[in-house]
Amino acid sequence: MTHENASTSSIALRRLTVAGLLTATALLLSGVSVPFGPTKCFPFQHAVNAIAGVLLGPWWAAGAALVTSILRVAMGTGTLFAFPGSIPGALAVGLAYRFIRKDWCALAEPLGTGPIGATLSALLIAPAMGKSVGLWALQGAFLTSAIPGCIIGYAVILGLRKSGIKVE
Repeated sequence: MTHENASTSSIALRRLTVAGLLTATALLLSGVSVPFGPTKCFPFQHAVNAIAGVLLGPWWAAGAALVTSILRVAMGTGTLFAFPGSIPGALAVGLAYRFIRKDWCALAEPLGTGPIGATLSALLIAPAMGKSVGLWALQGAFLTSAIPGCIIGYAVILGLRKSGIKVE
């Protein structure tokens, strides 16, 4: 194995480890949710999305959100709304950070969760679940969760940077 391959493997292993730790954190905190219509608002998922998007990039962050959603639904602490309610937000943060490279990109999480996640939920998930939920109701529910969540995630990122922990 060349030095370049070893370095690439090391980076991938580090990202996988961080993604796993963030997924575990989200699962441990998944009992803290607020029922809002047919959804369960879960601000800590959005905090994890914000952290993952900045630390890991869009694809690893989306992967962590996907795995968390699968496990939350399997454990009964989440609904099918967890998928469109989390993955677009993680992607939004990761893409914003990739292009802007500022920690405040963590605050982009509601941009993916609100317009994109709520629209996907209203068009695909709610009908599949036999629910009649309007776009604006879902948008309100998702943003009620995403806005405080991304602020928490941003605060954690700032705290990590301030503590001197290497986060990239």
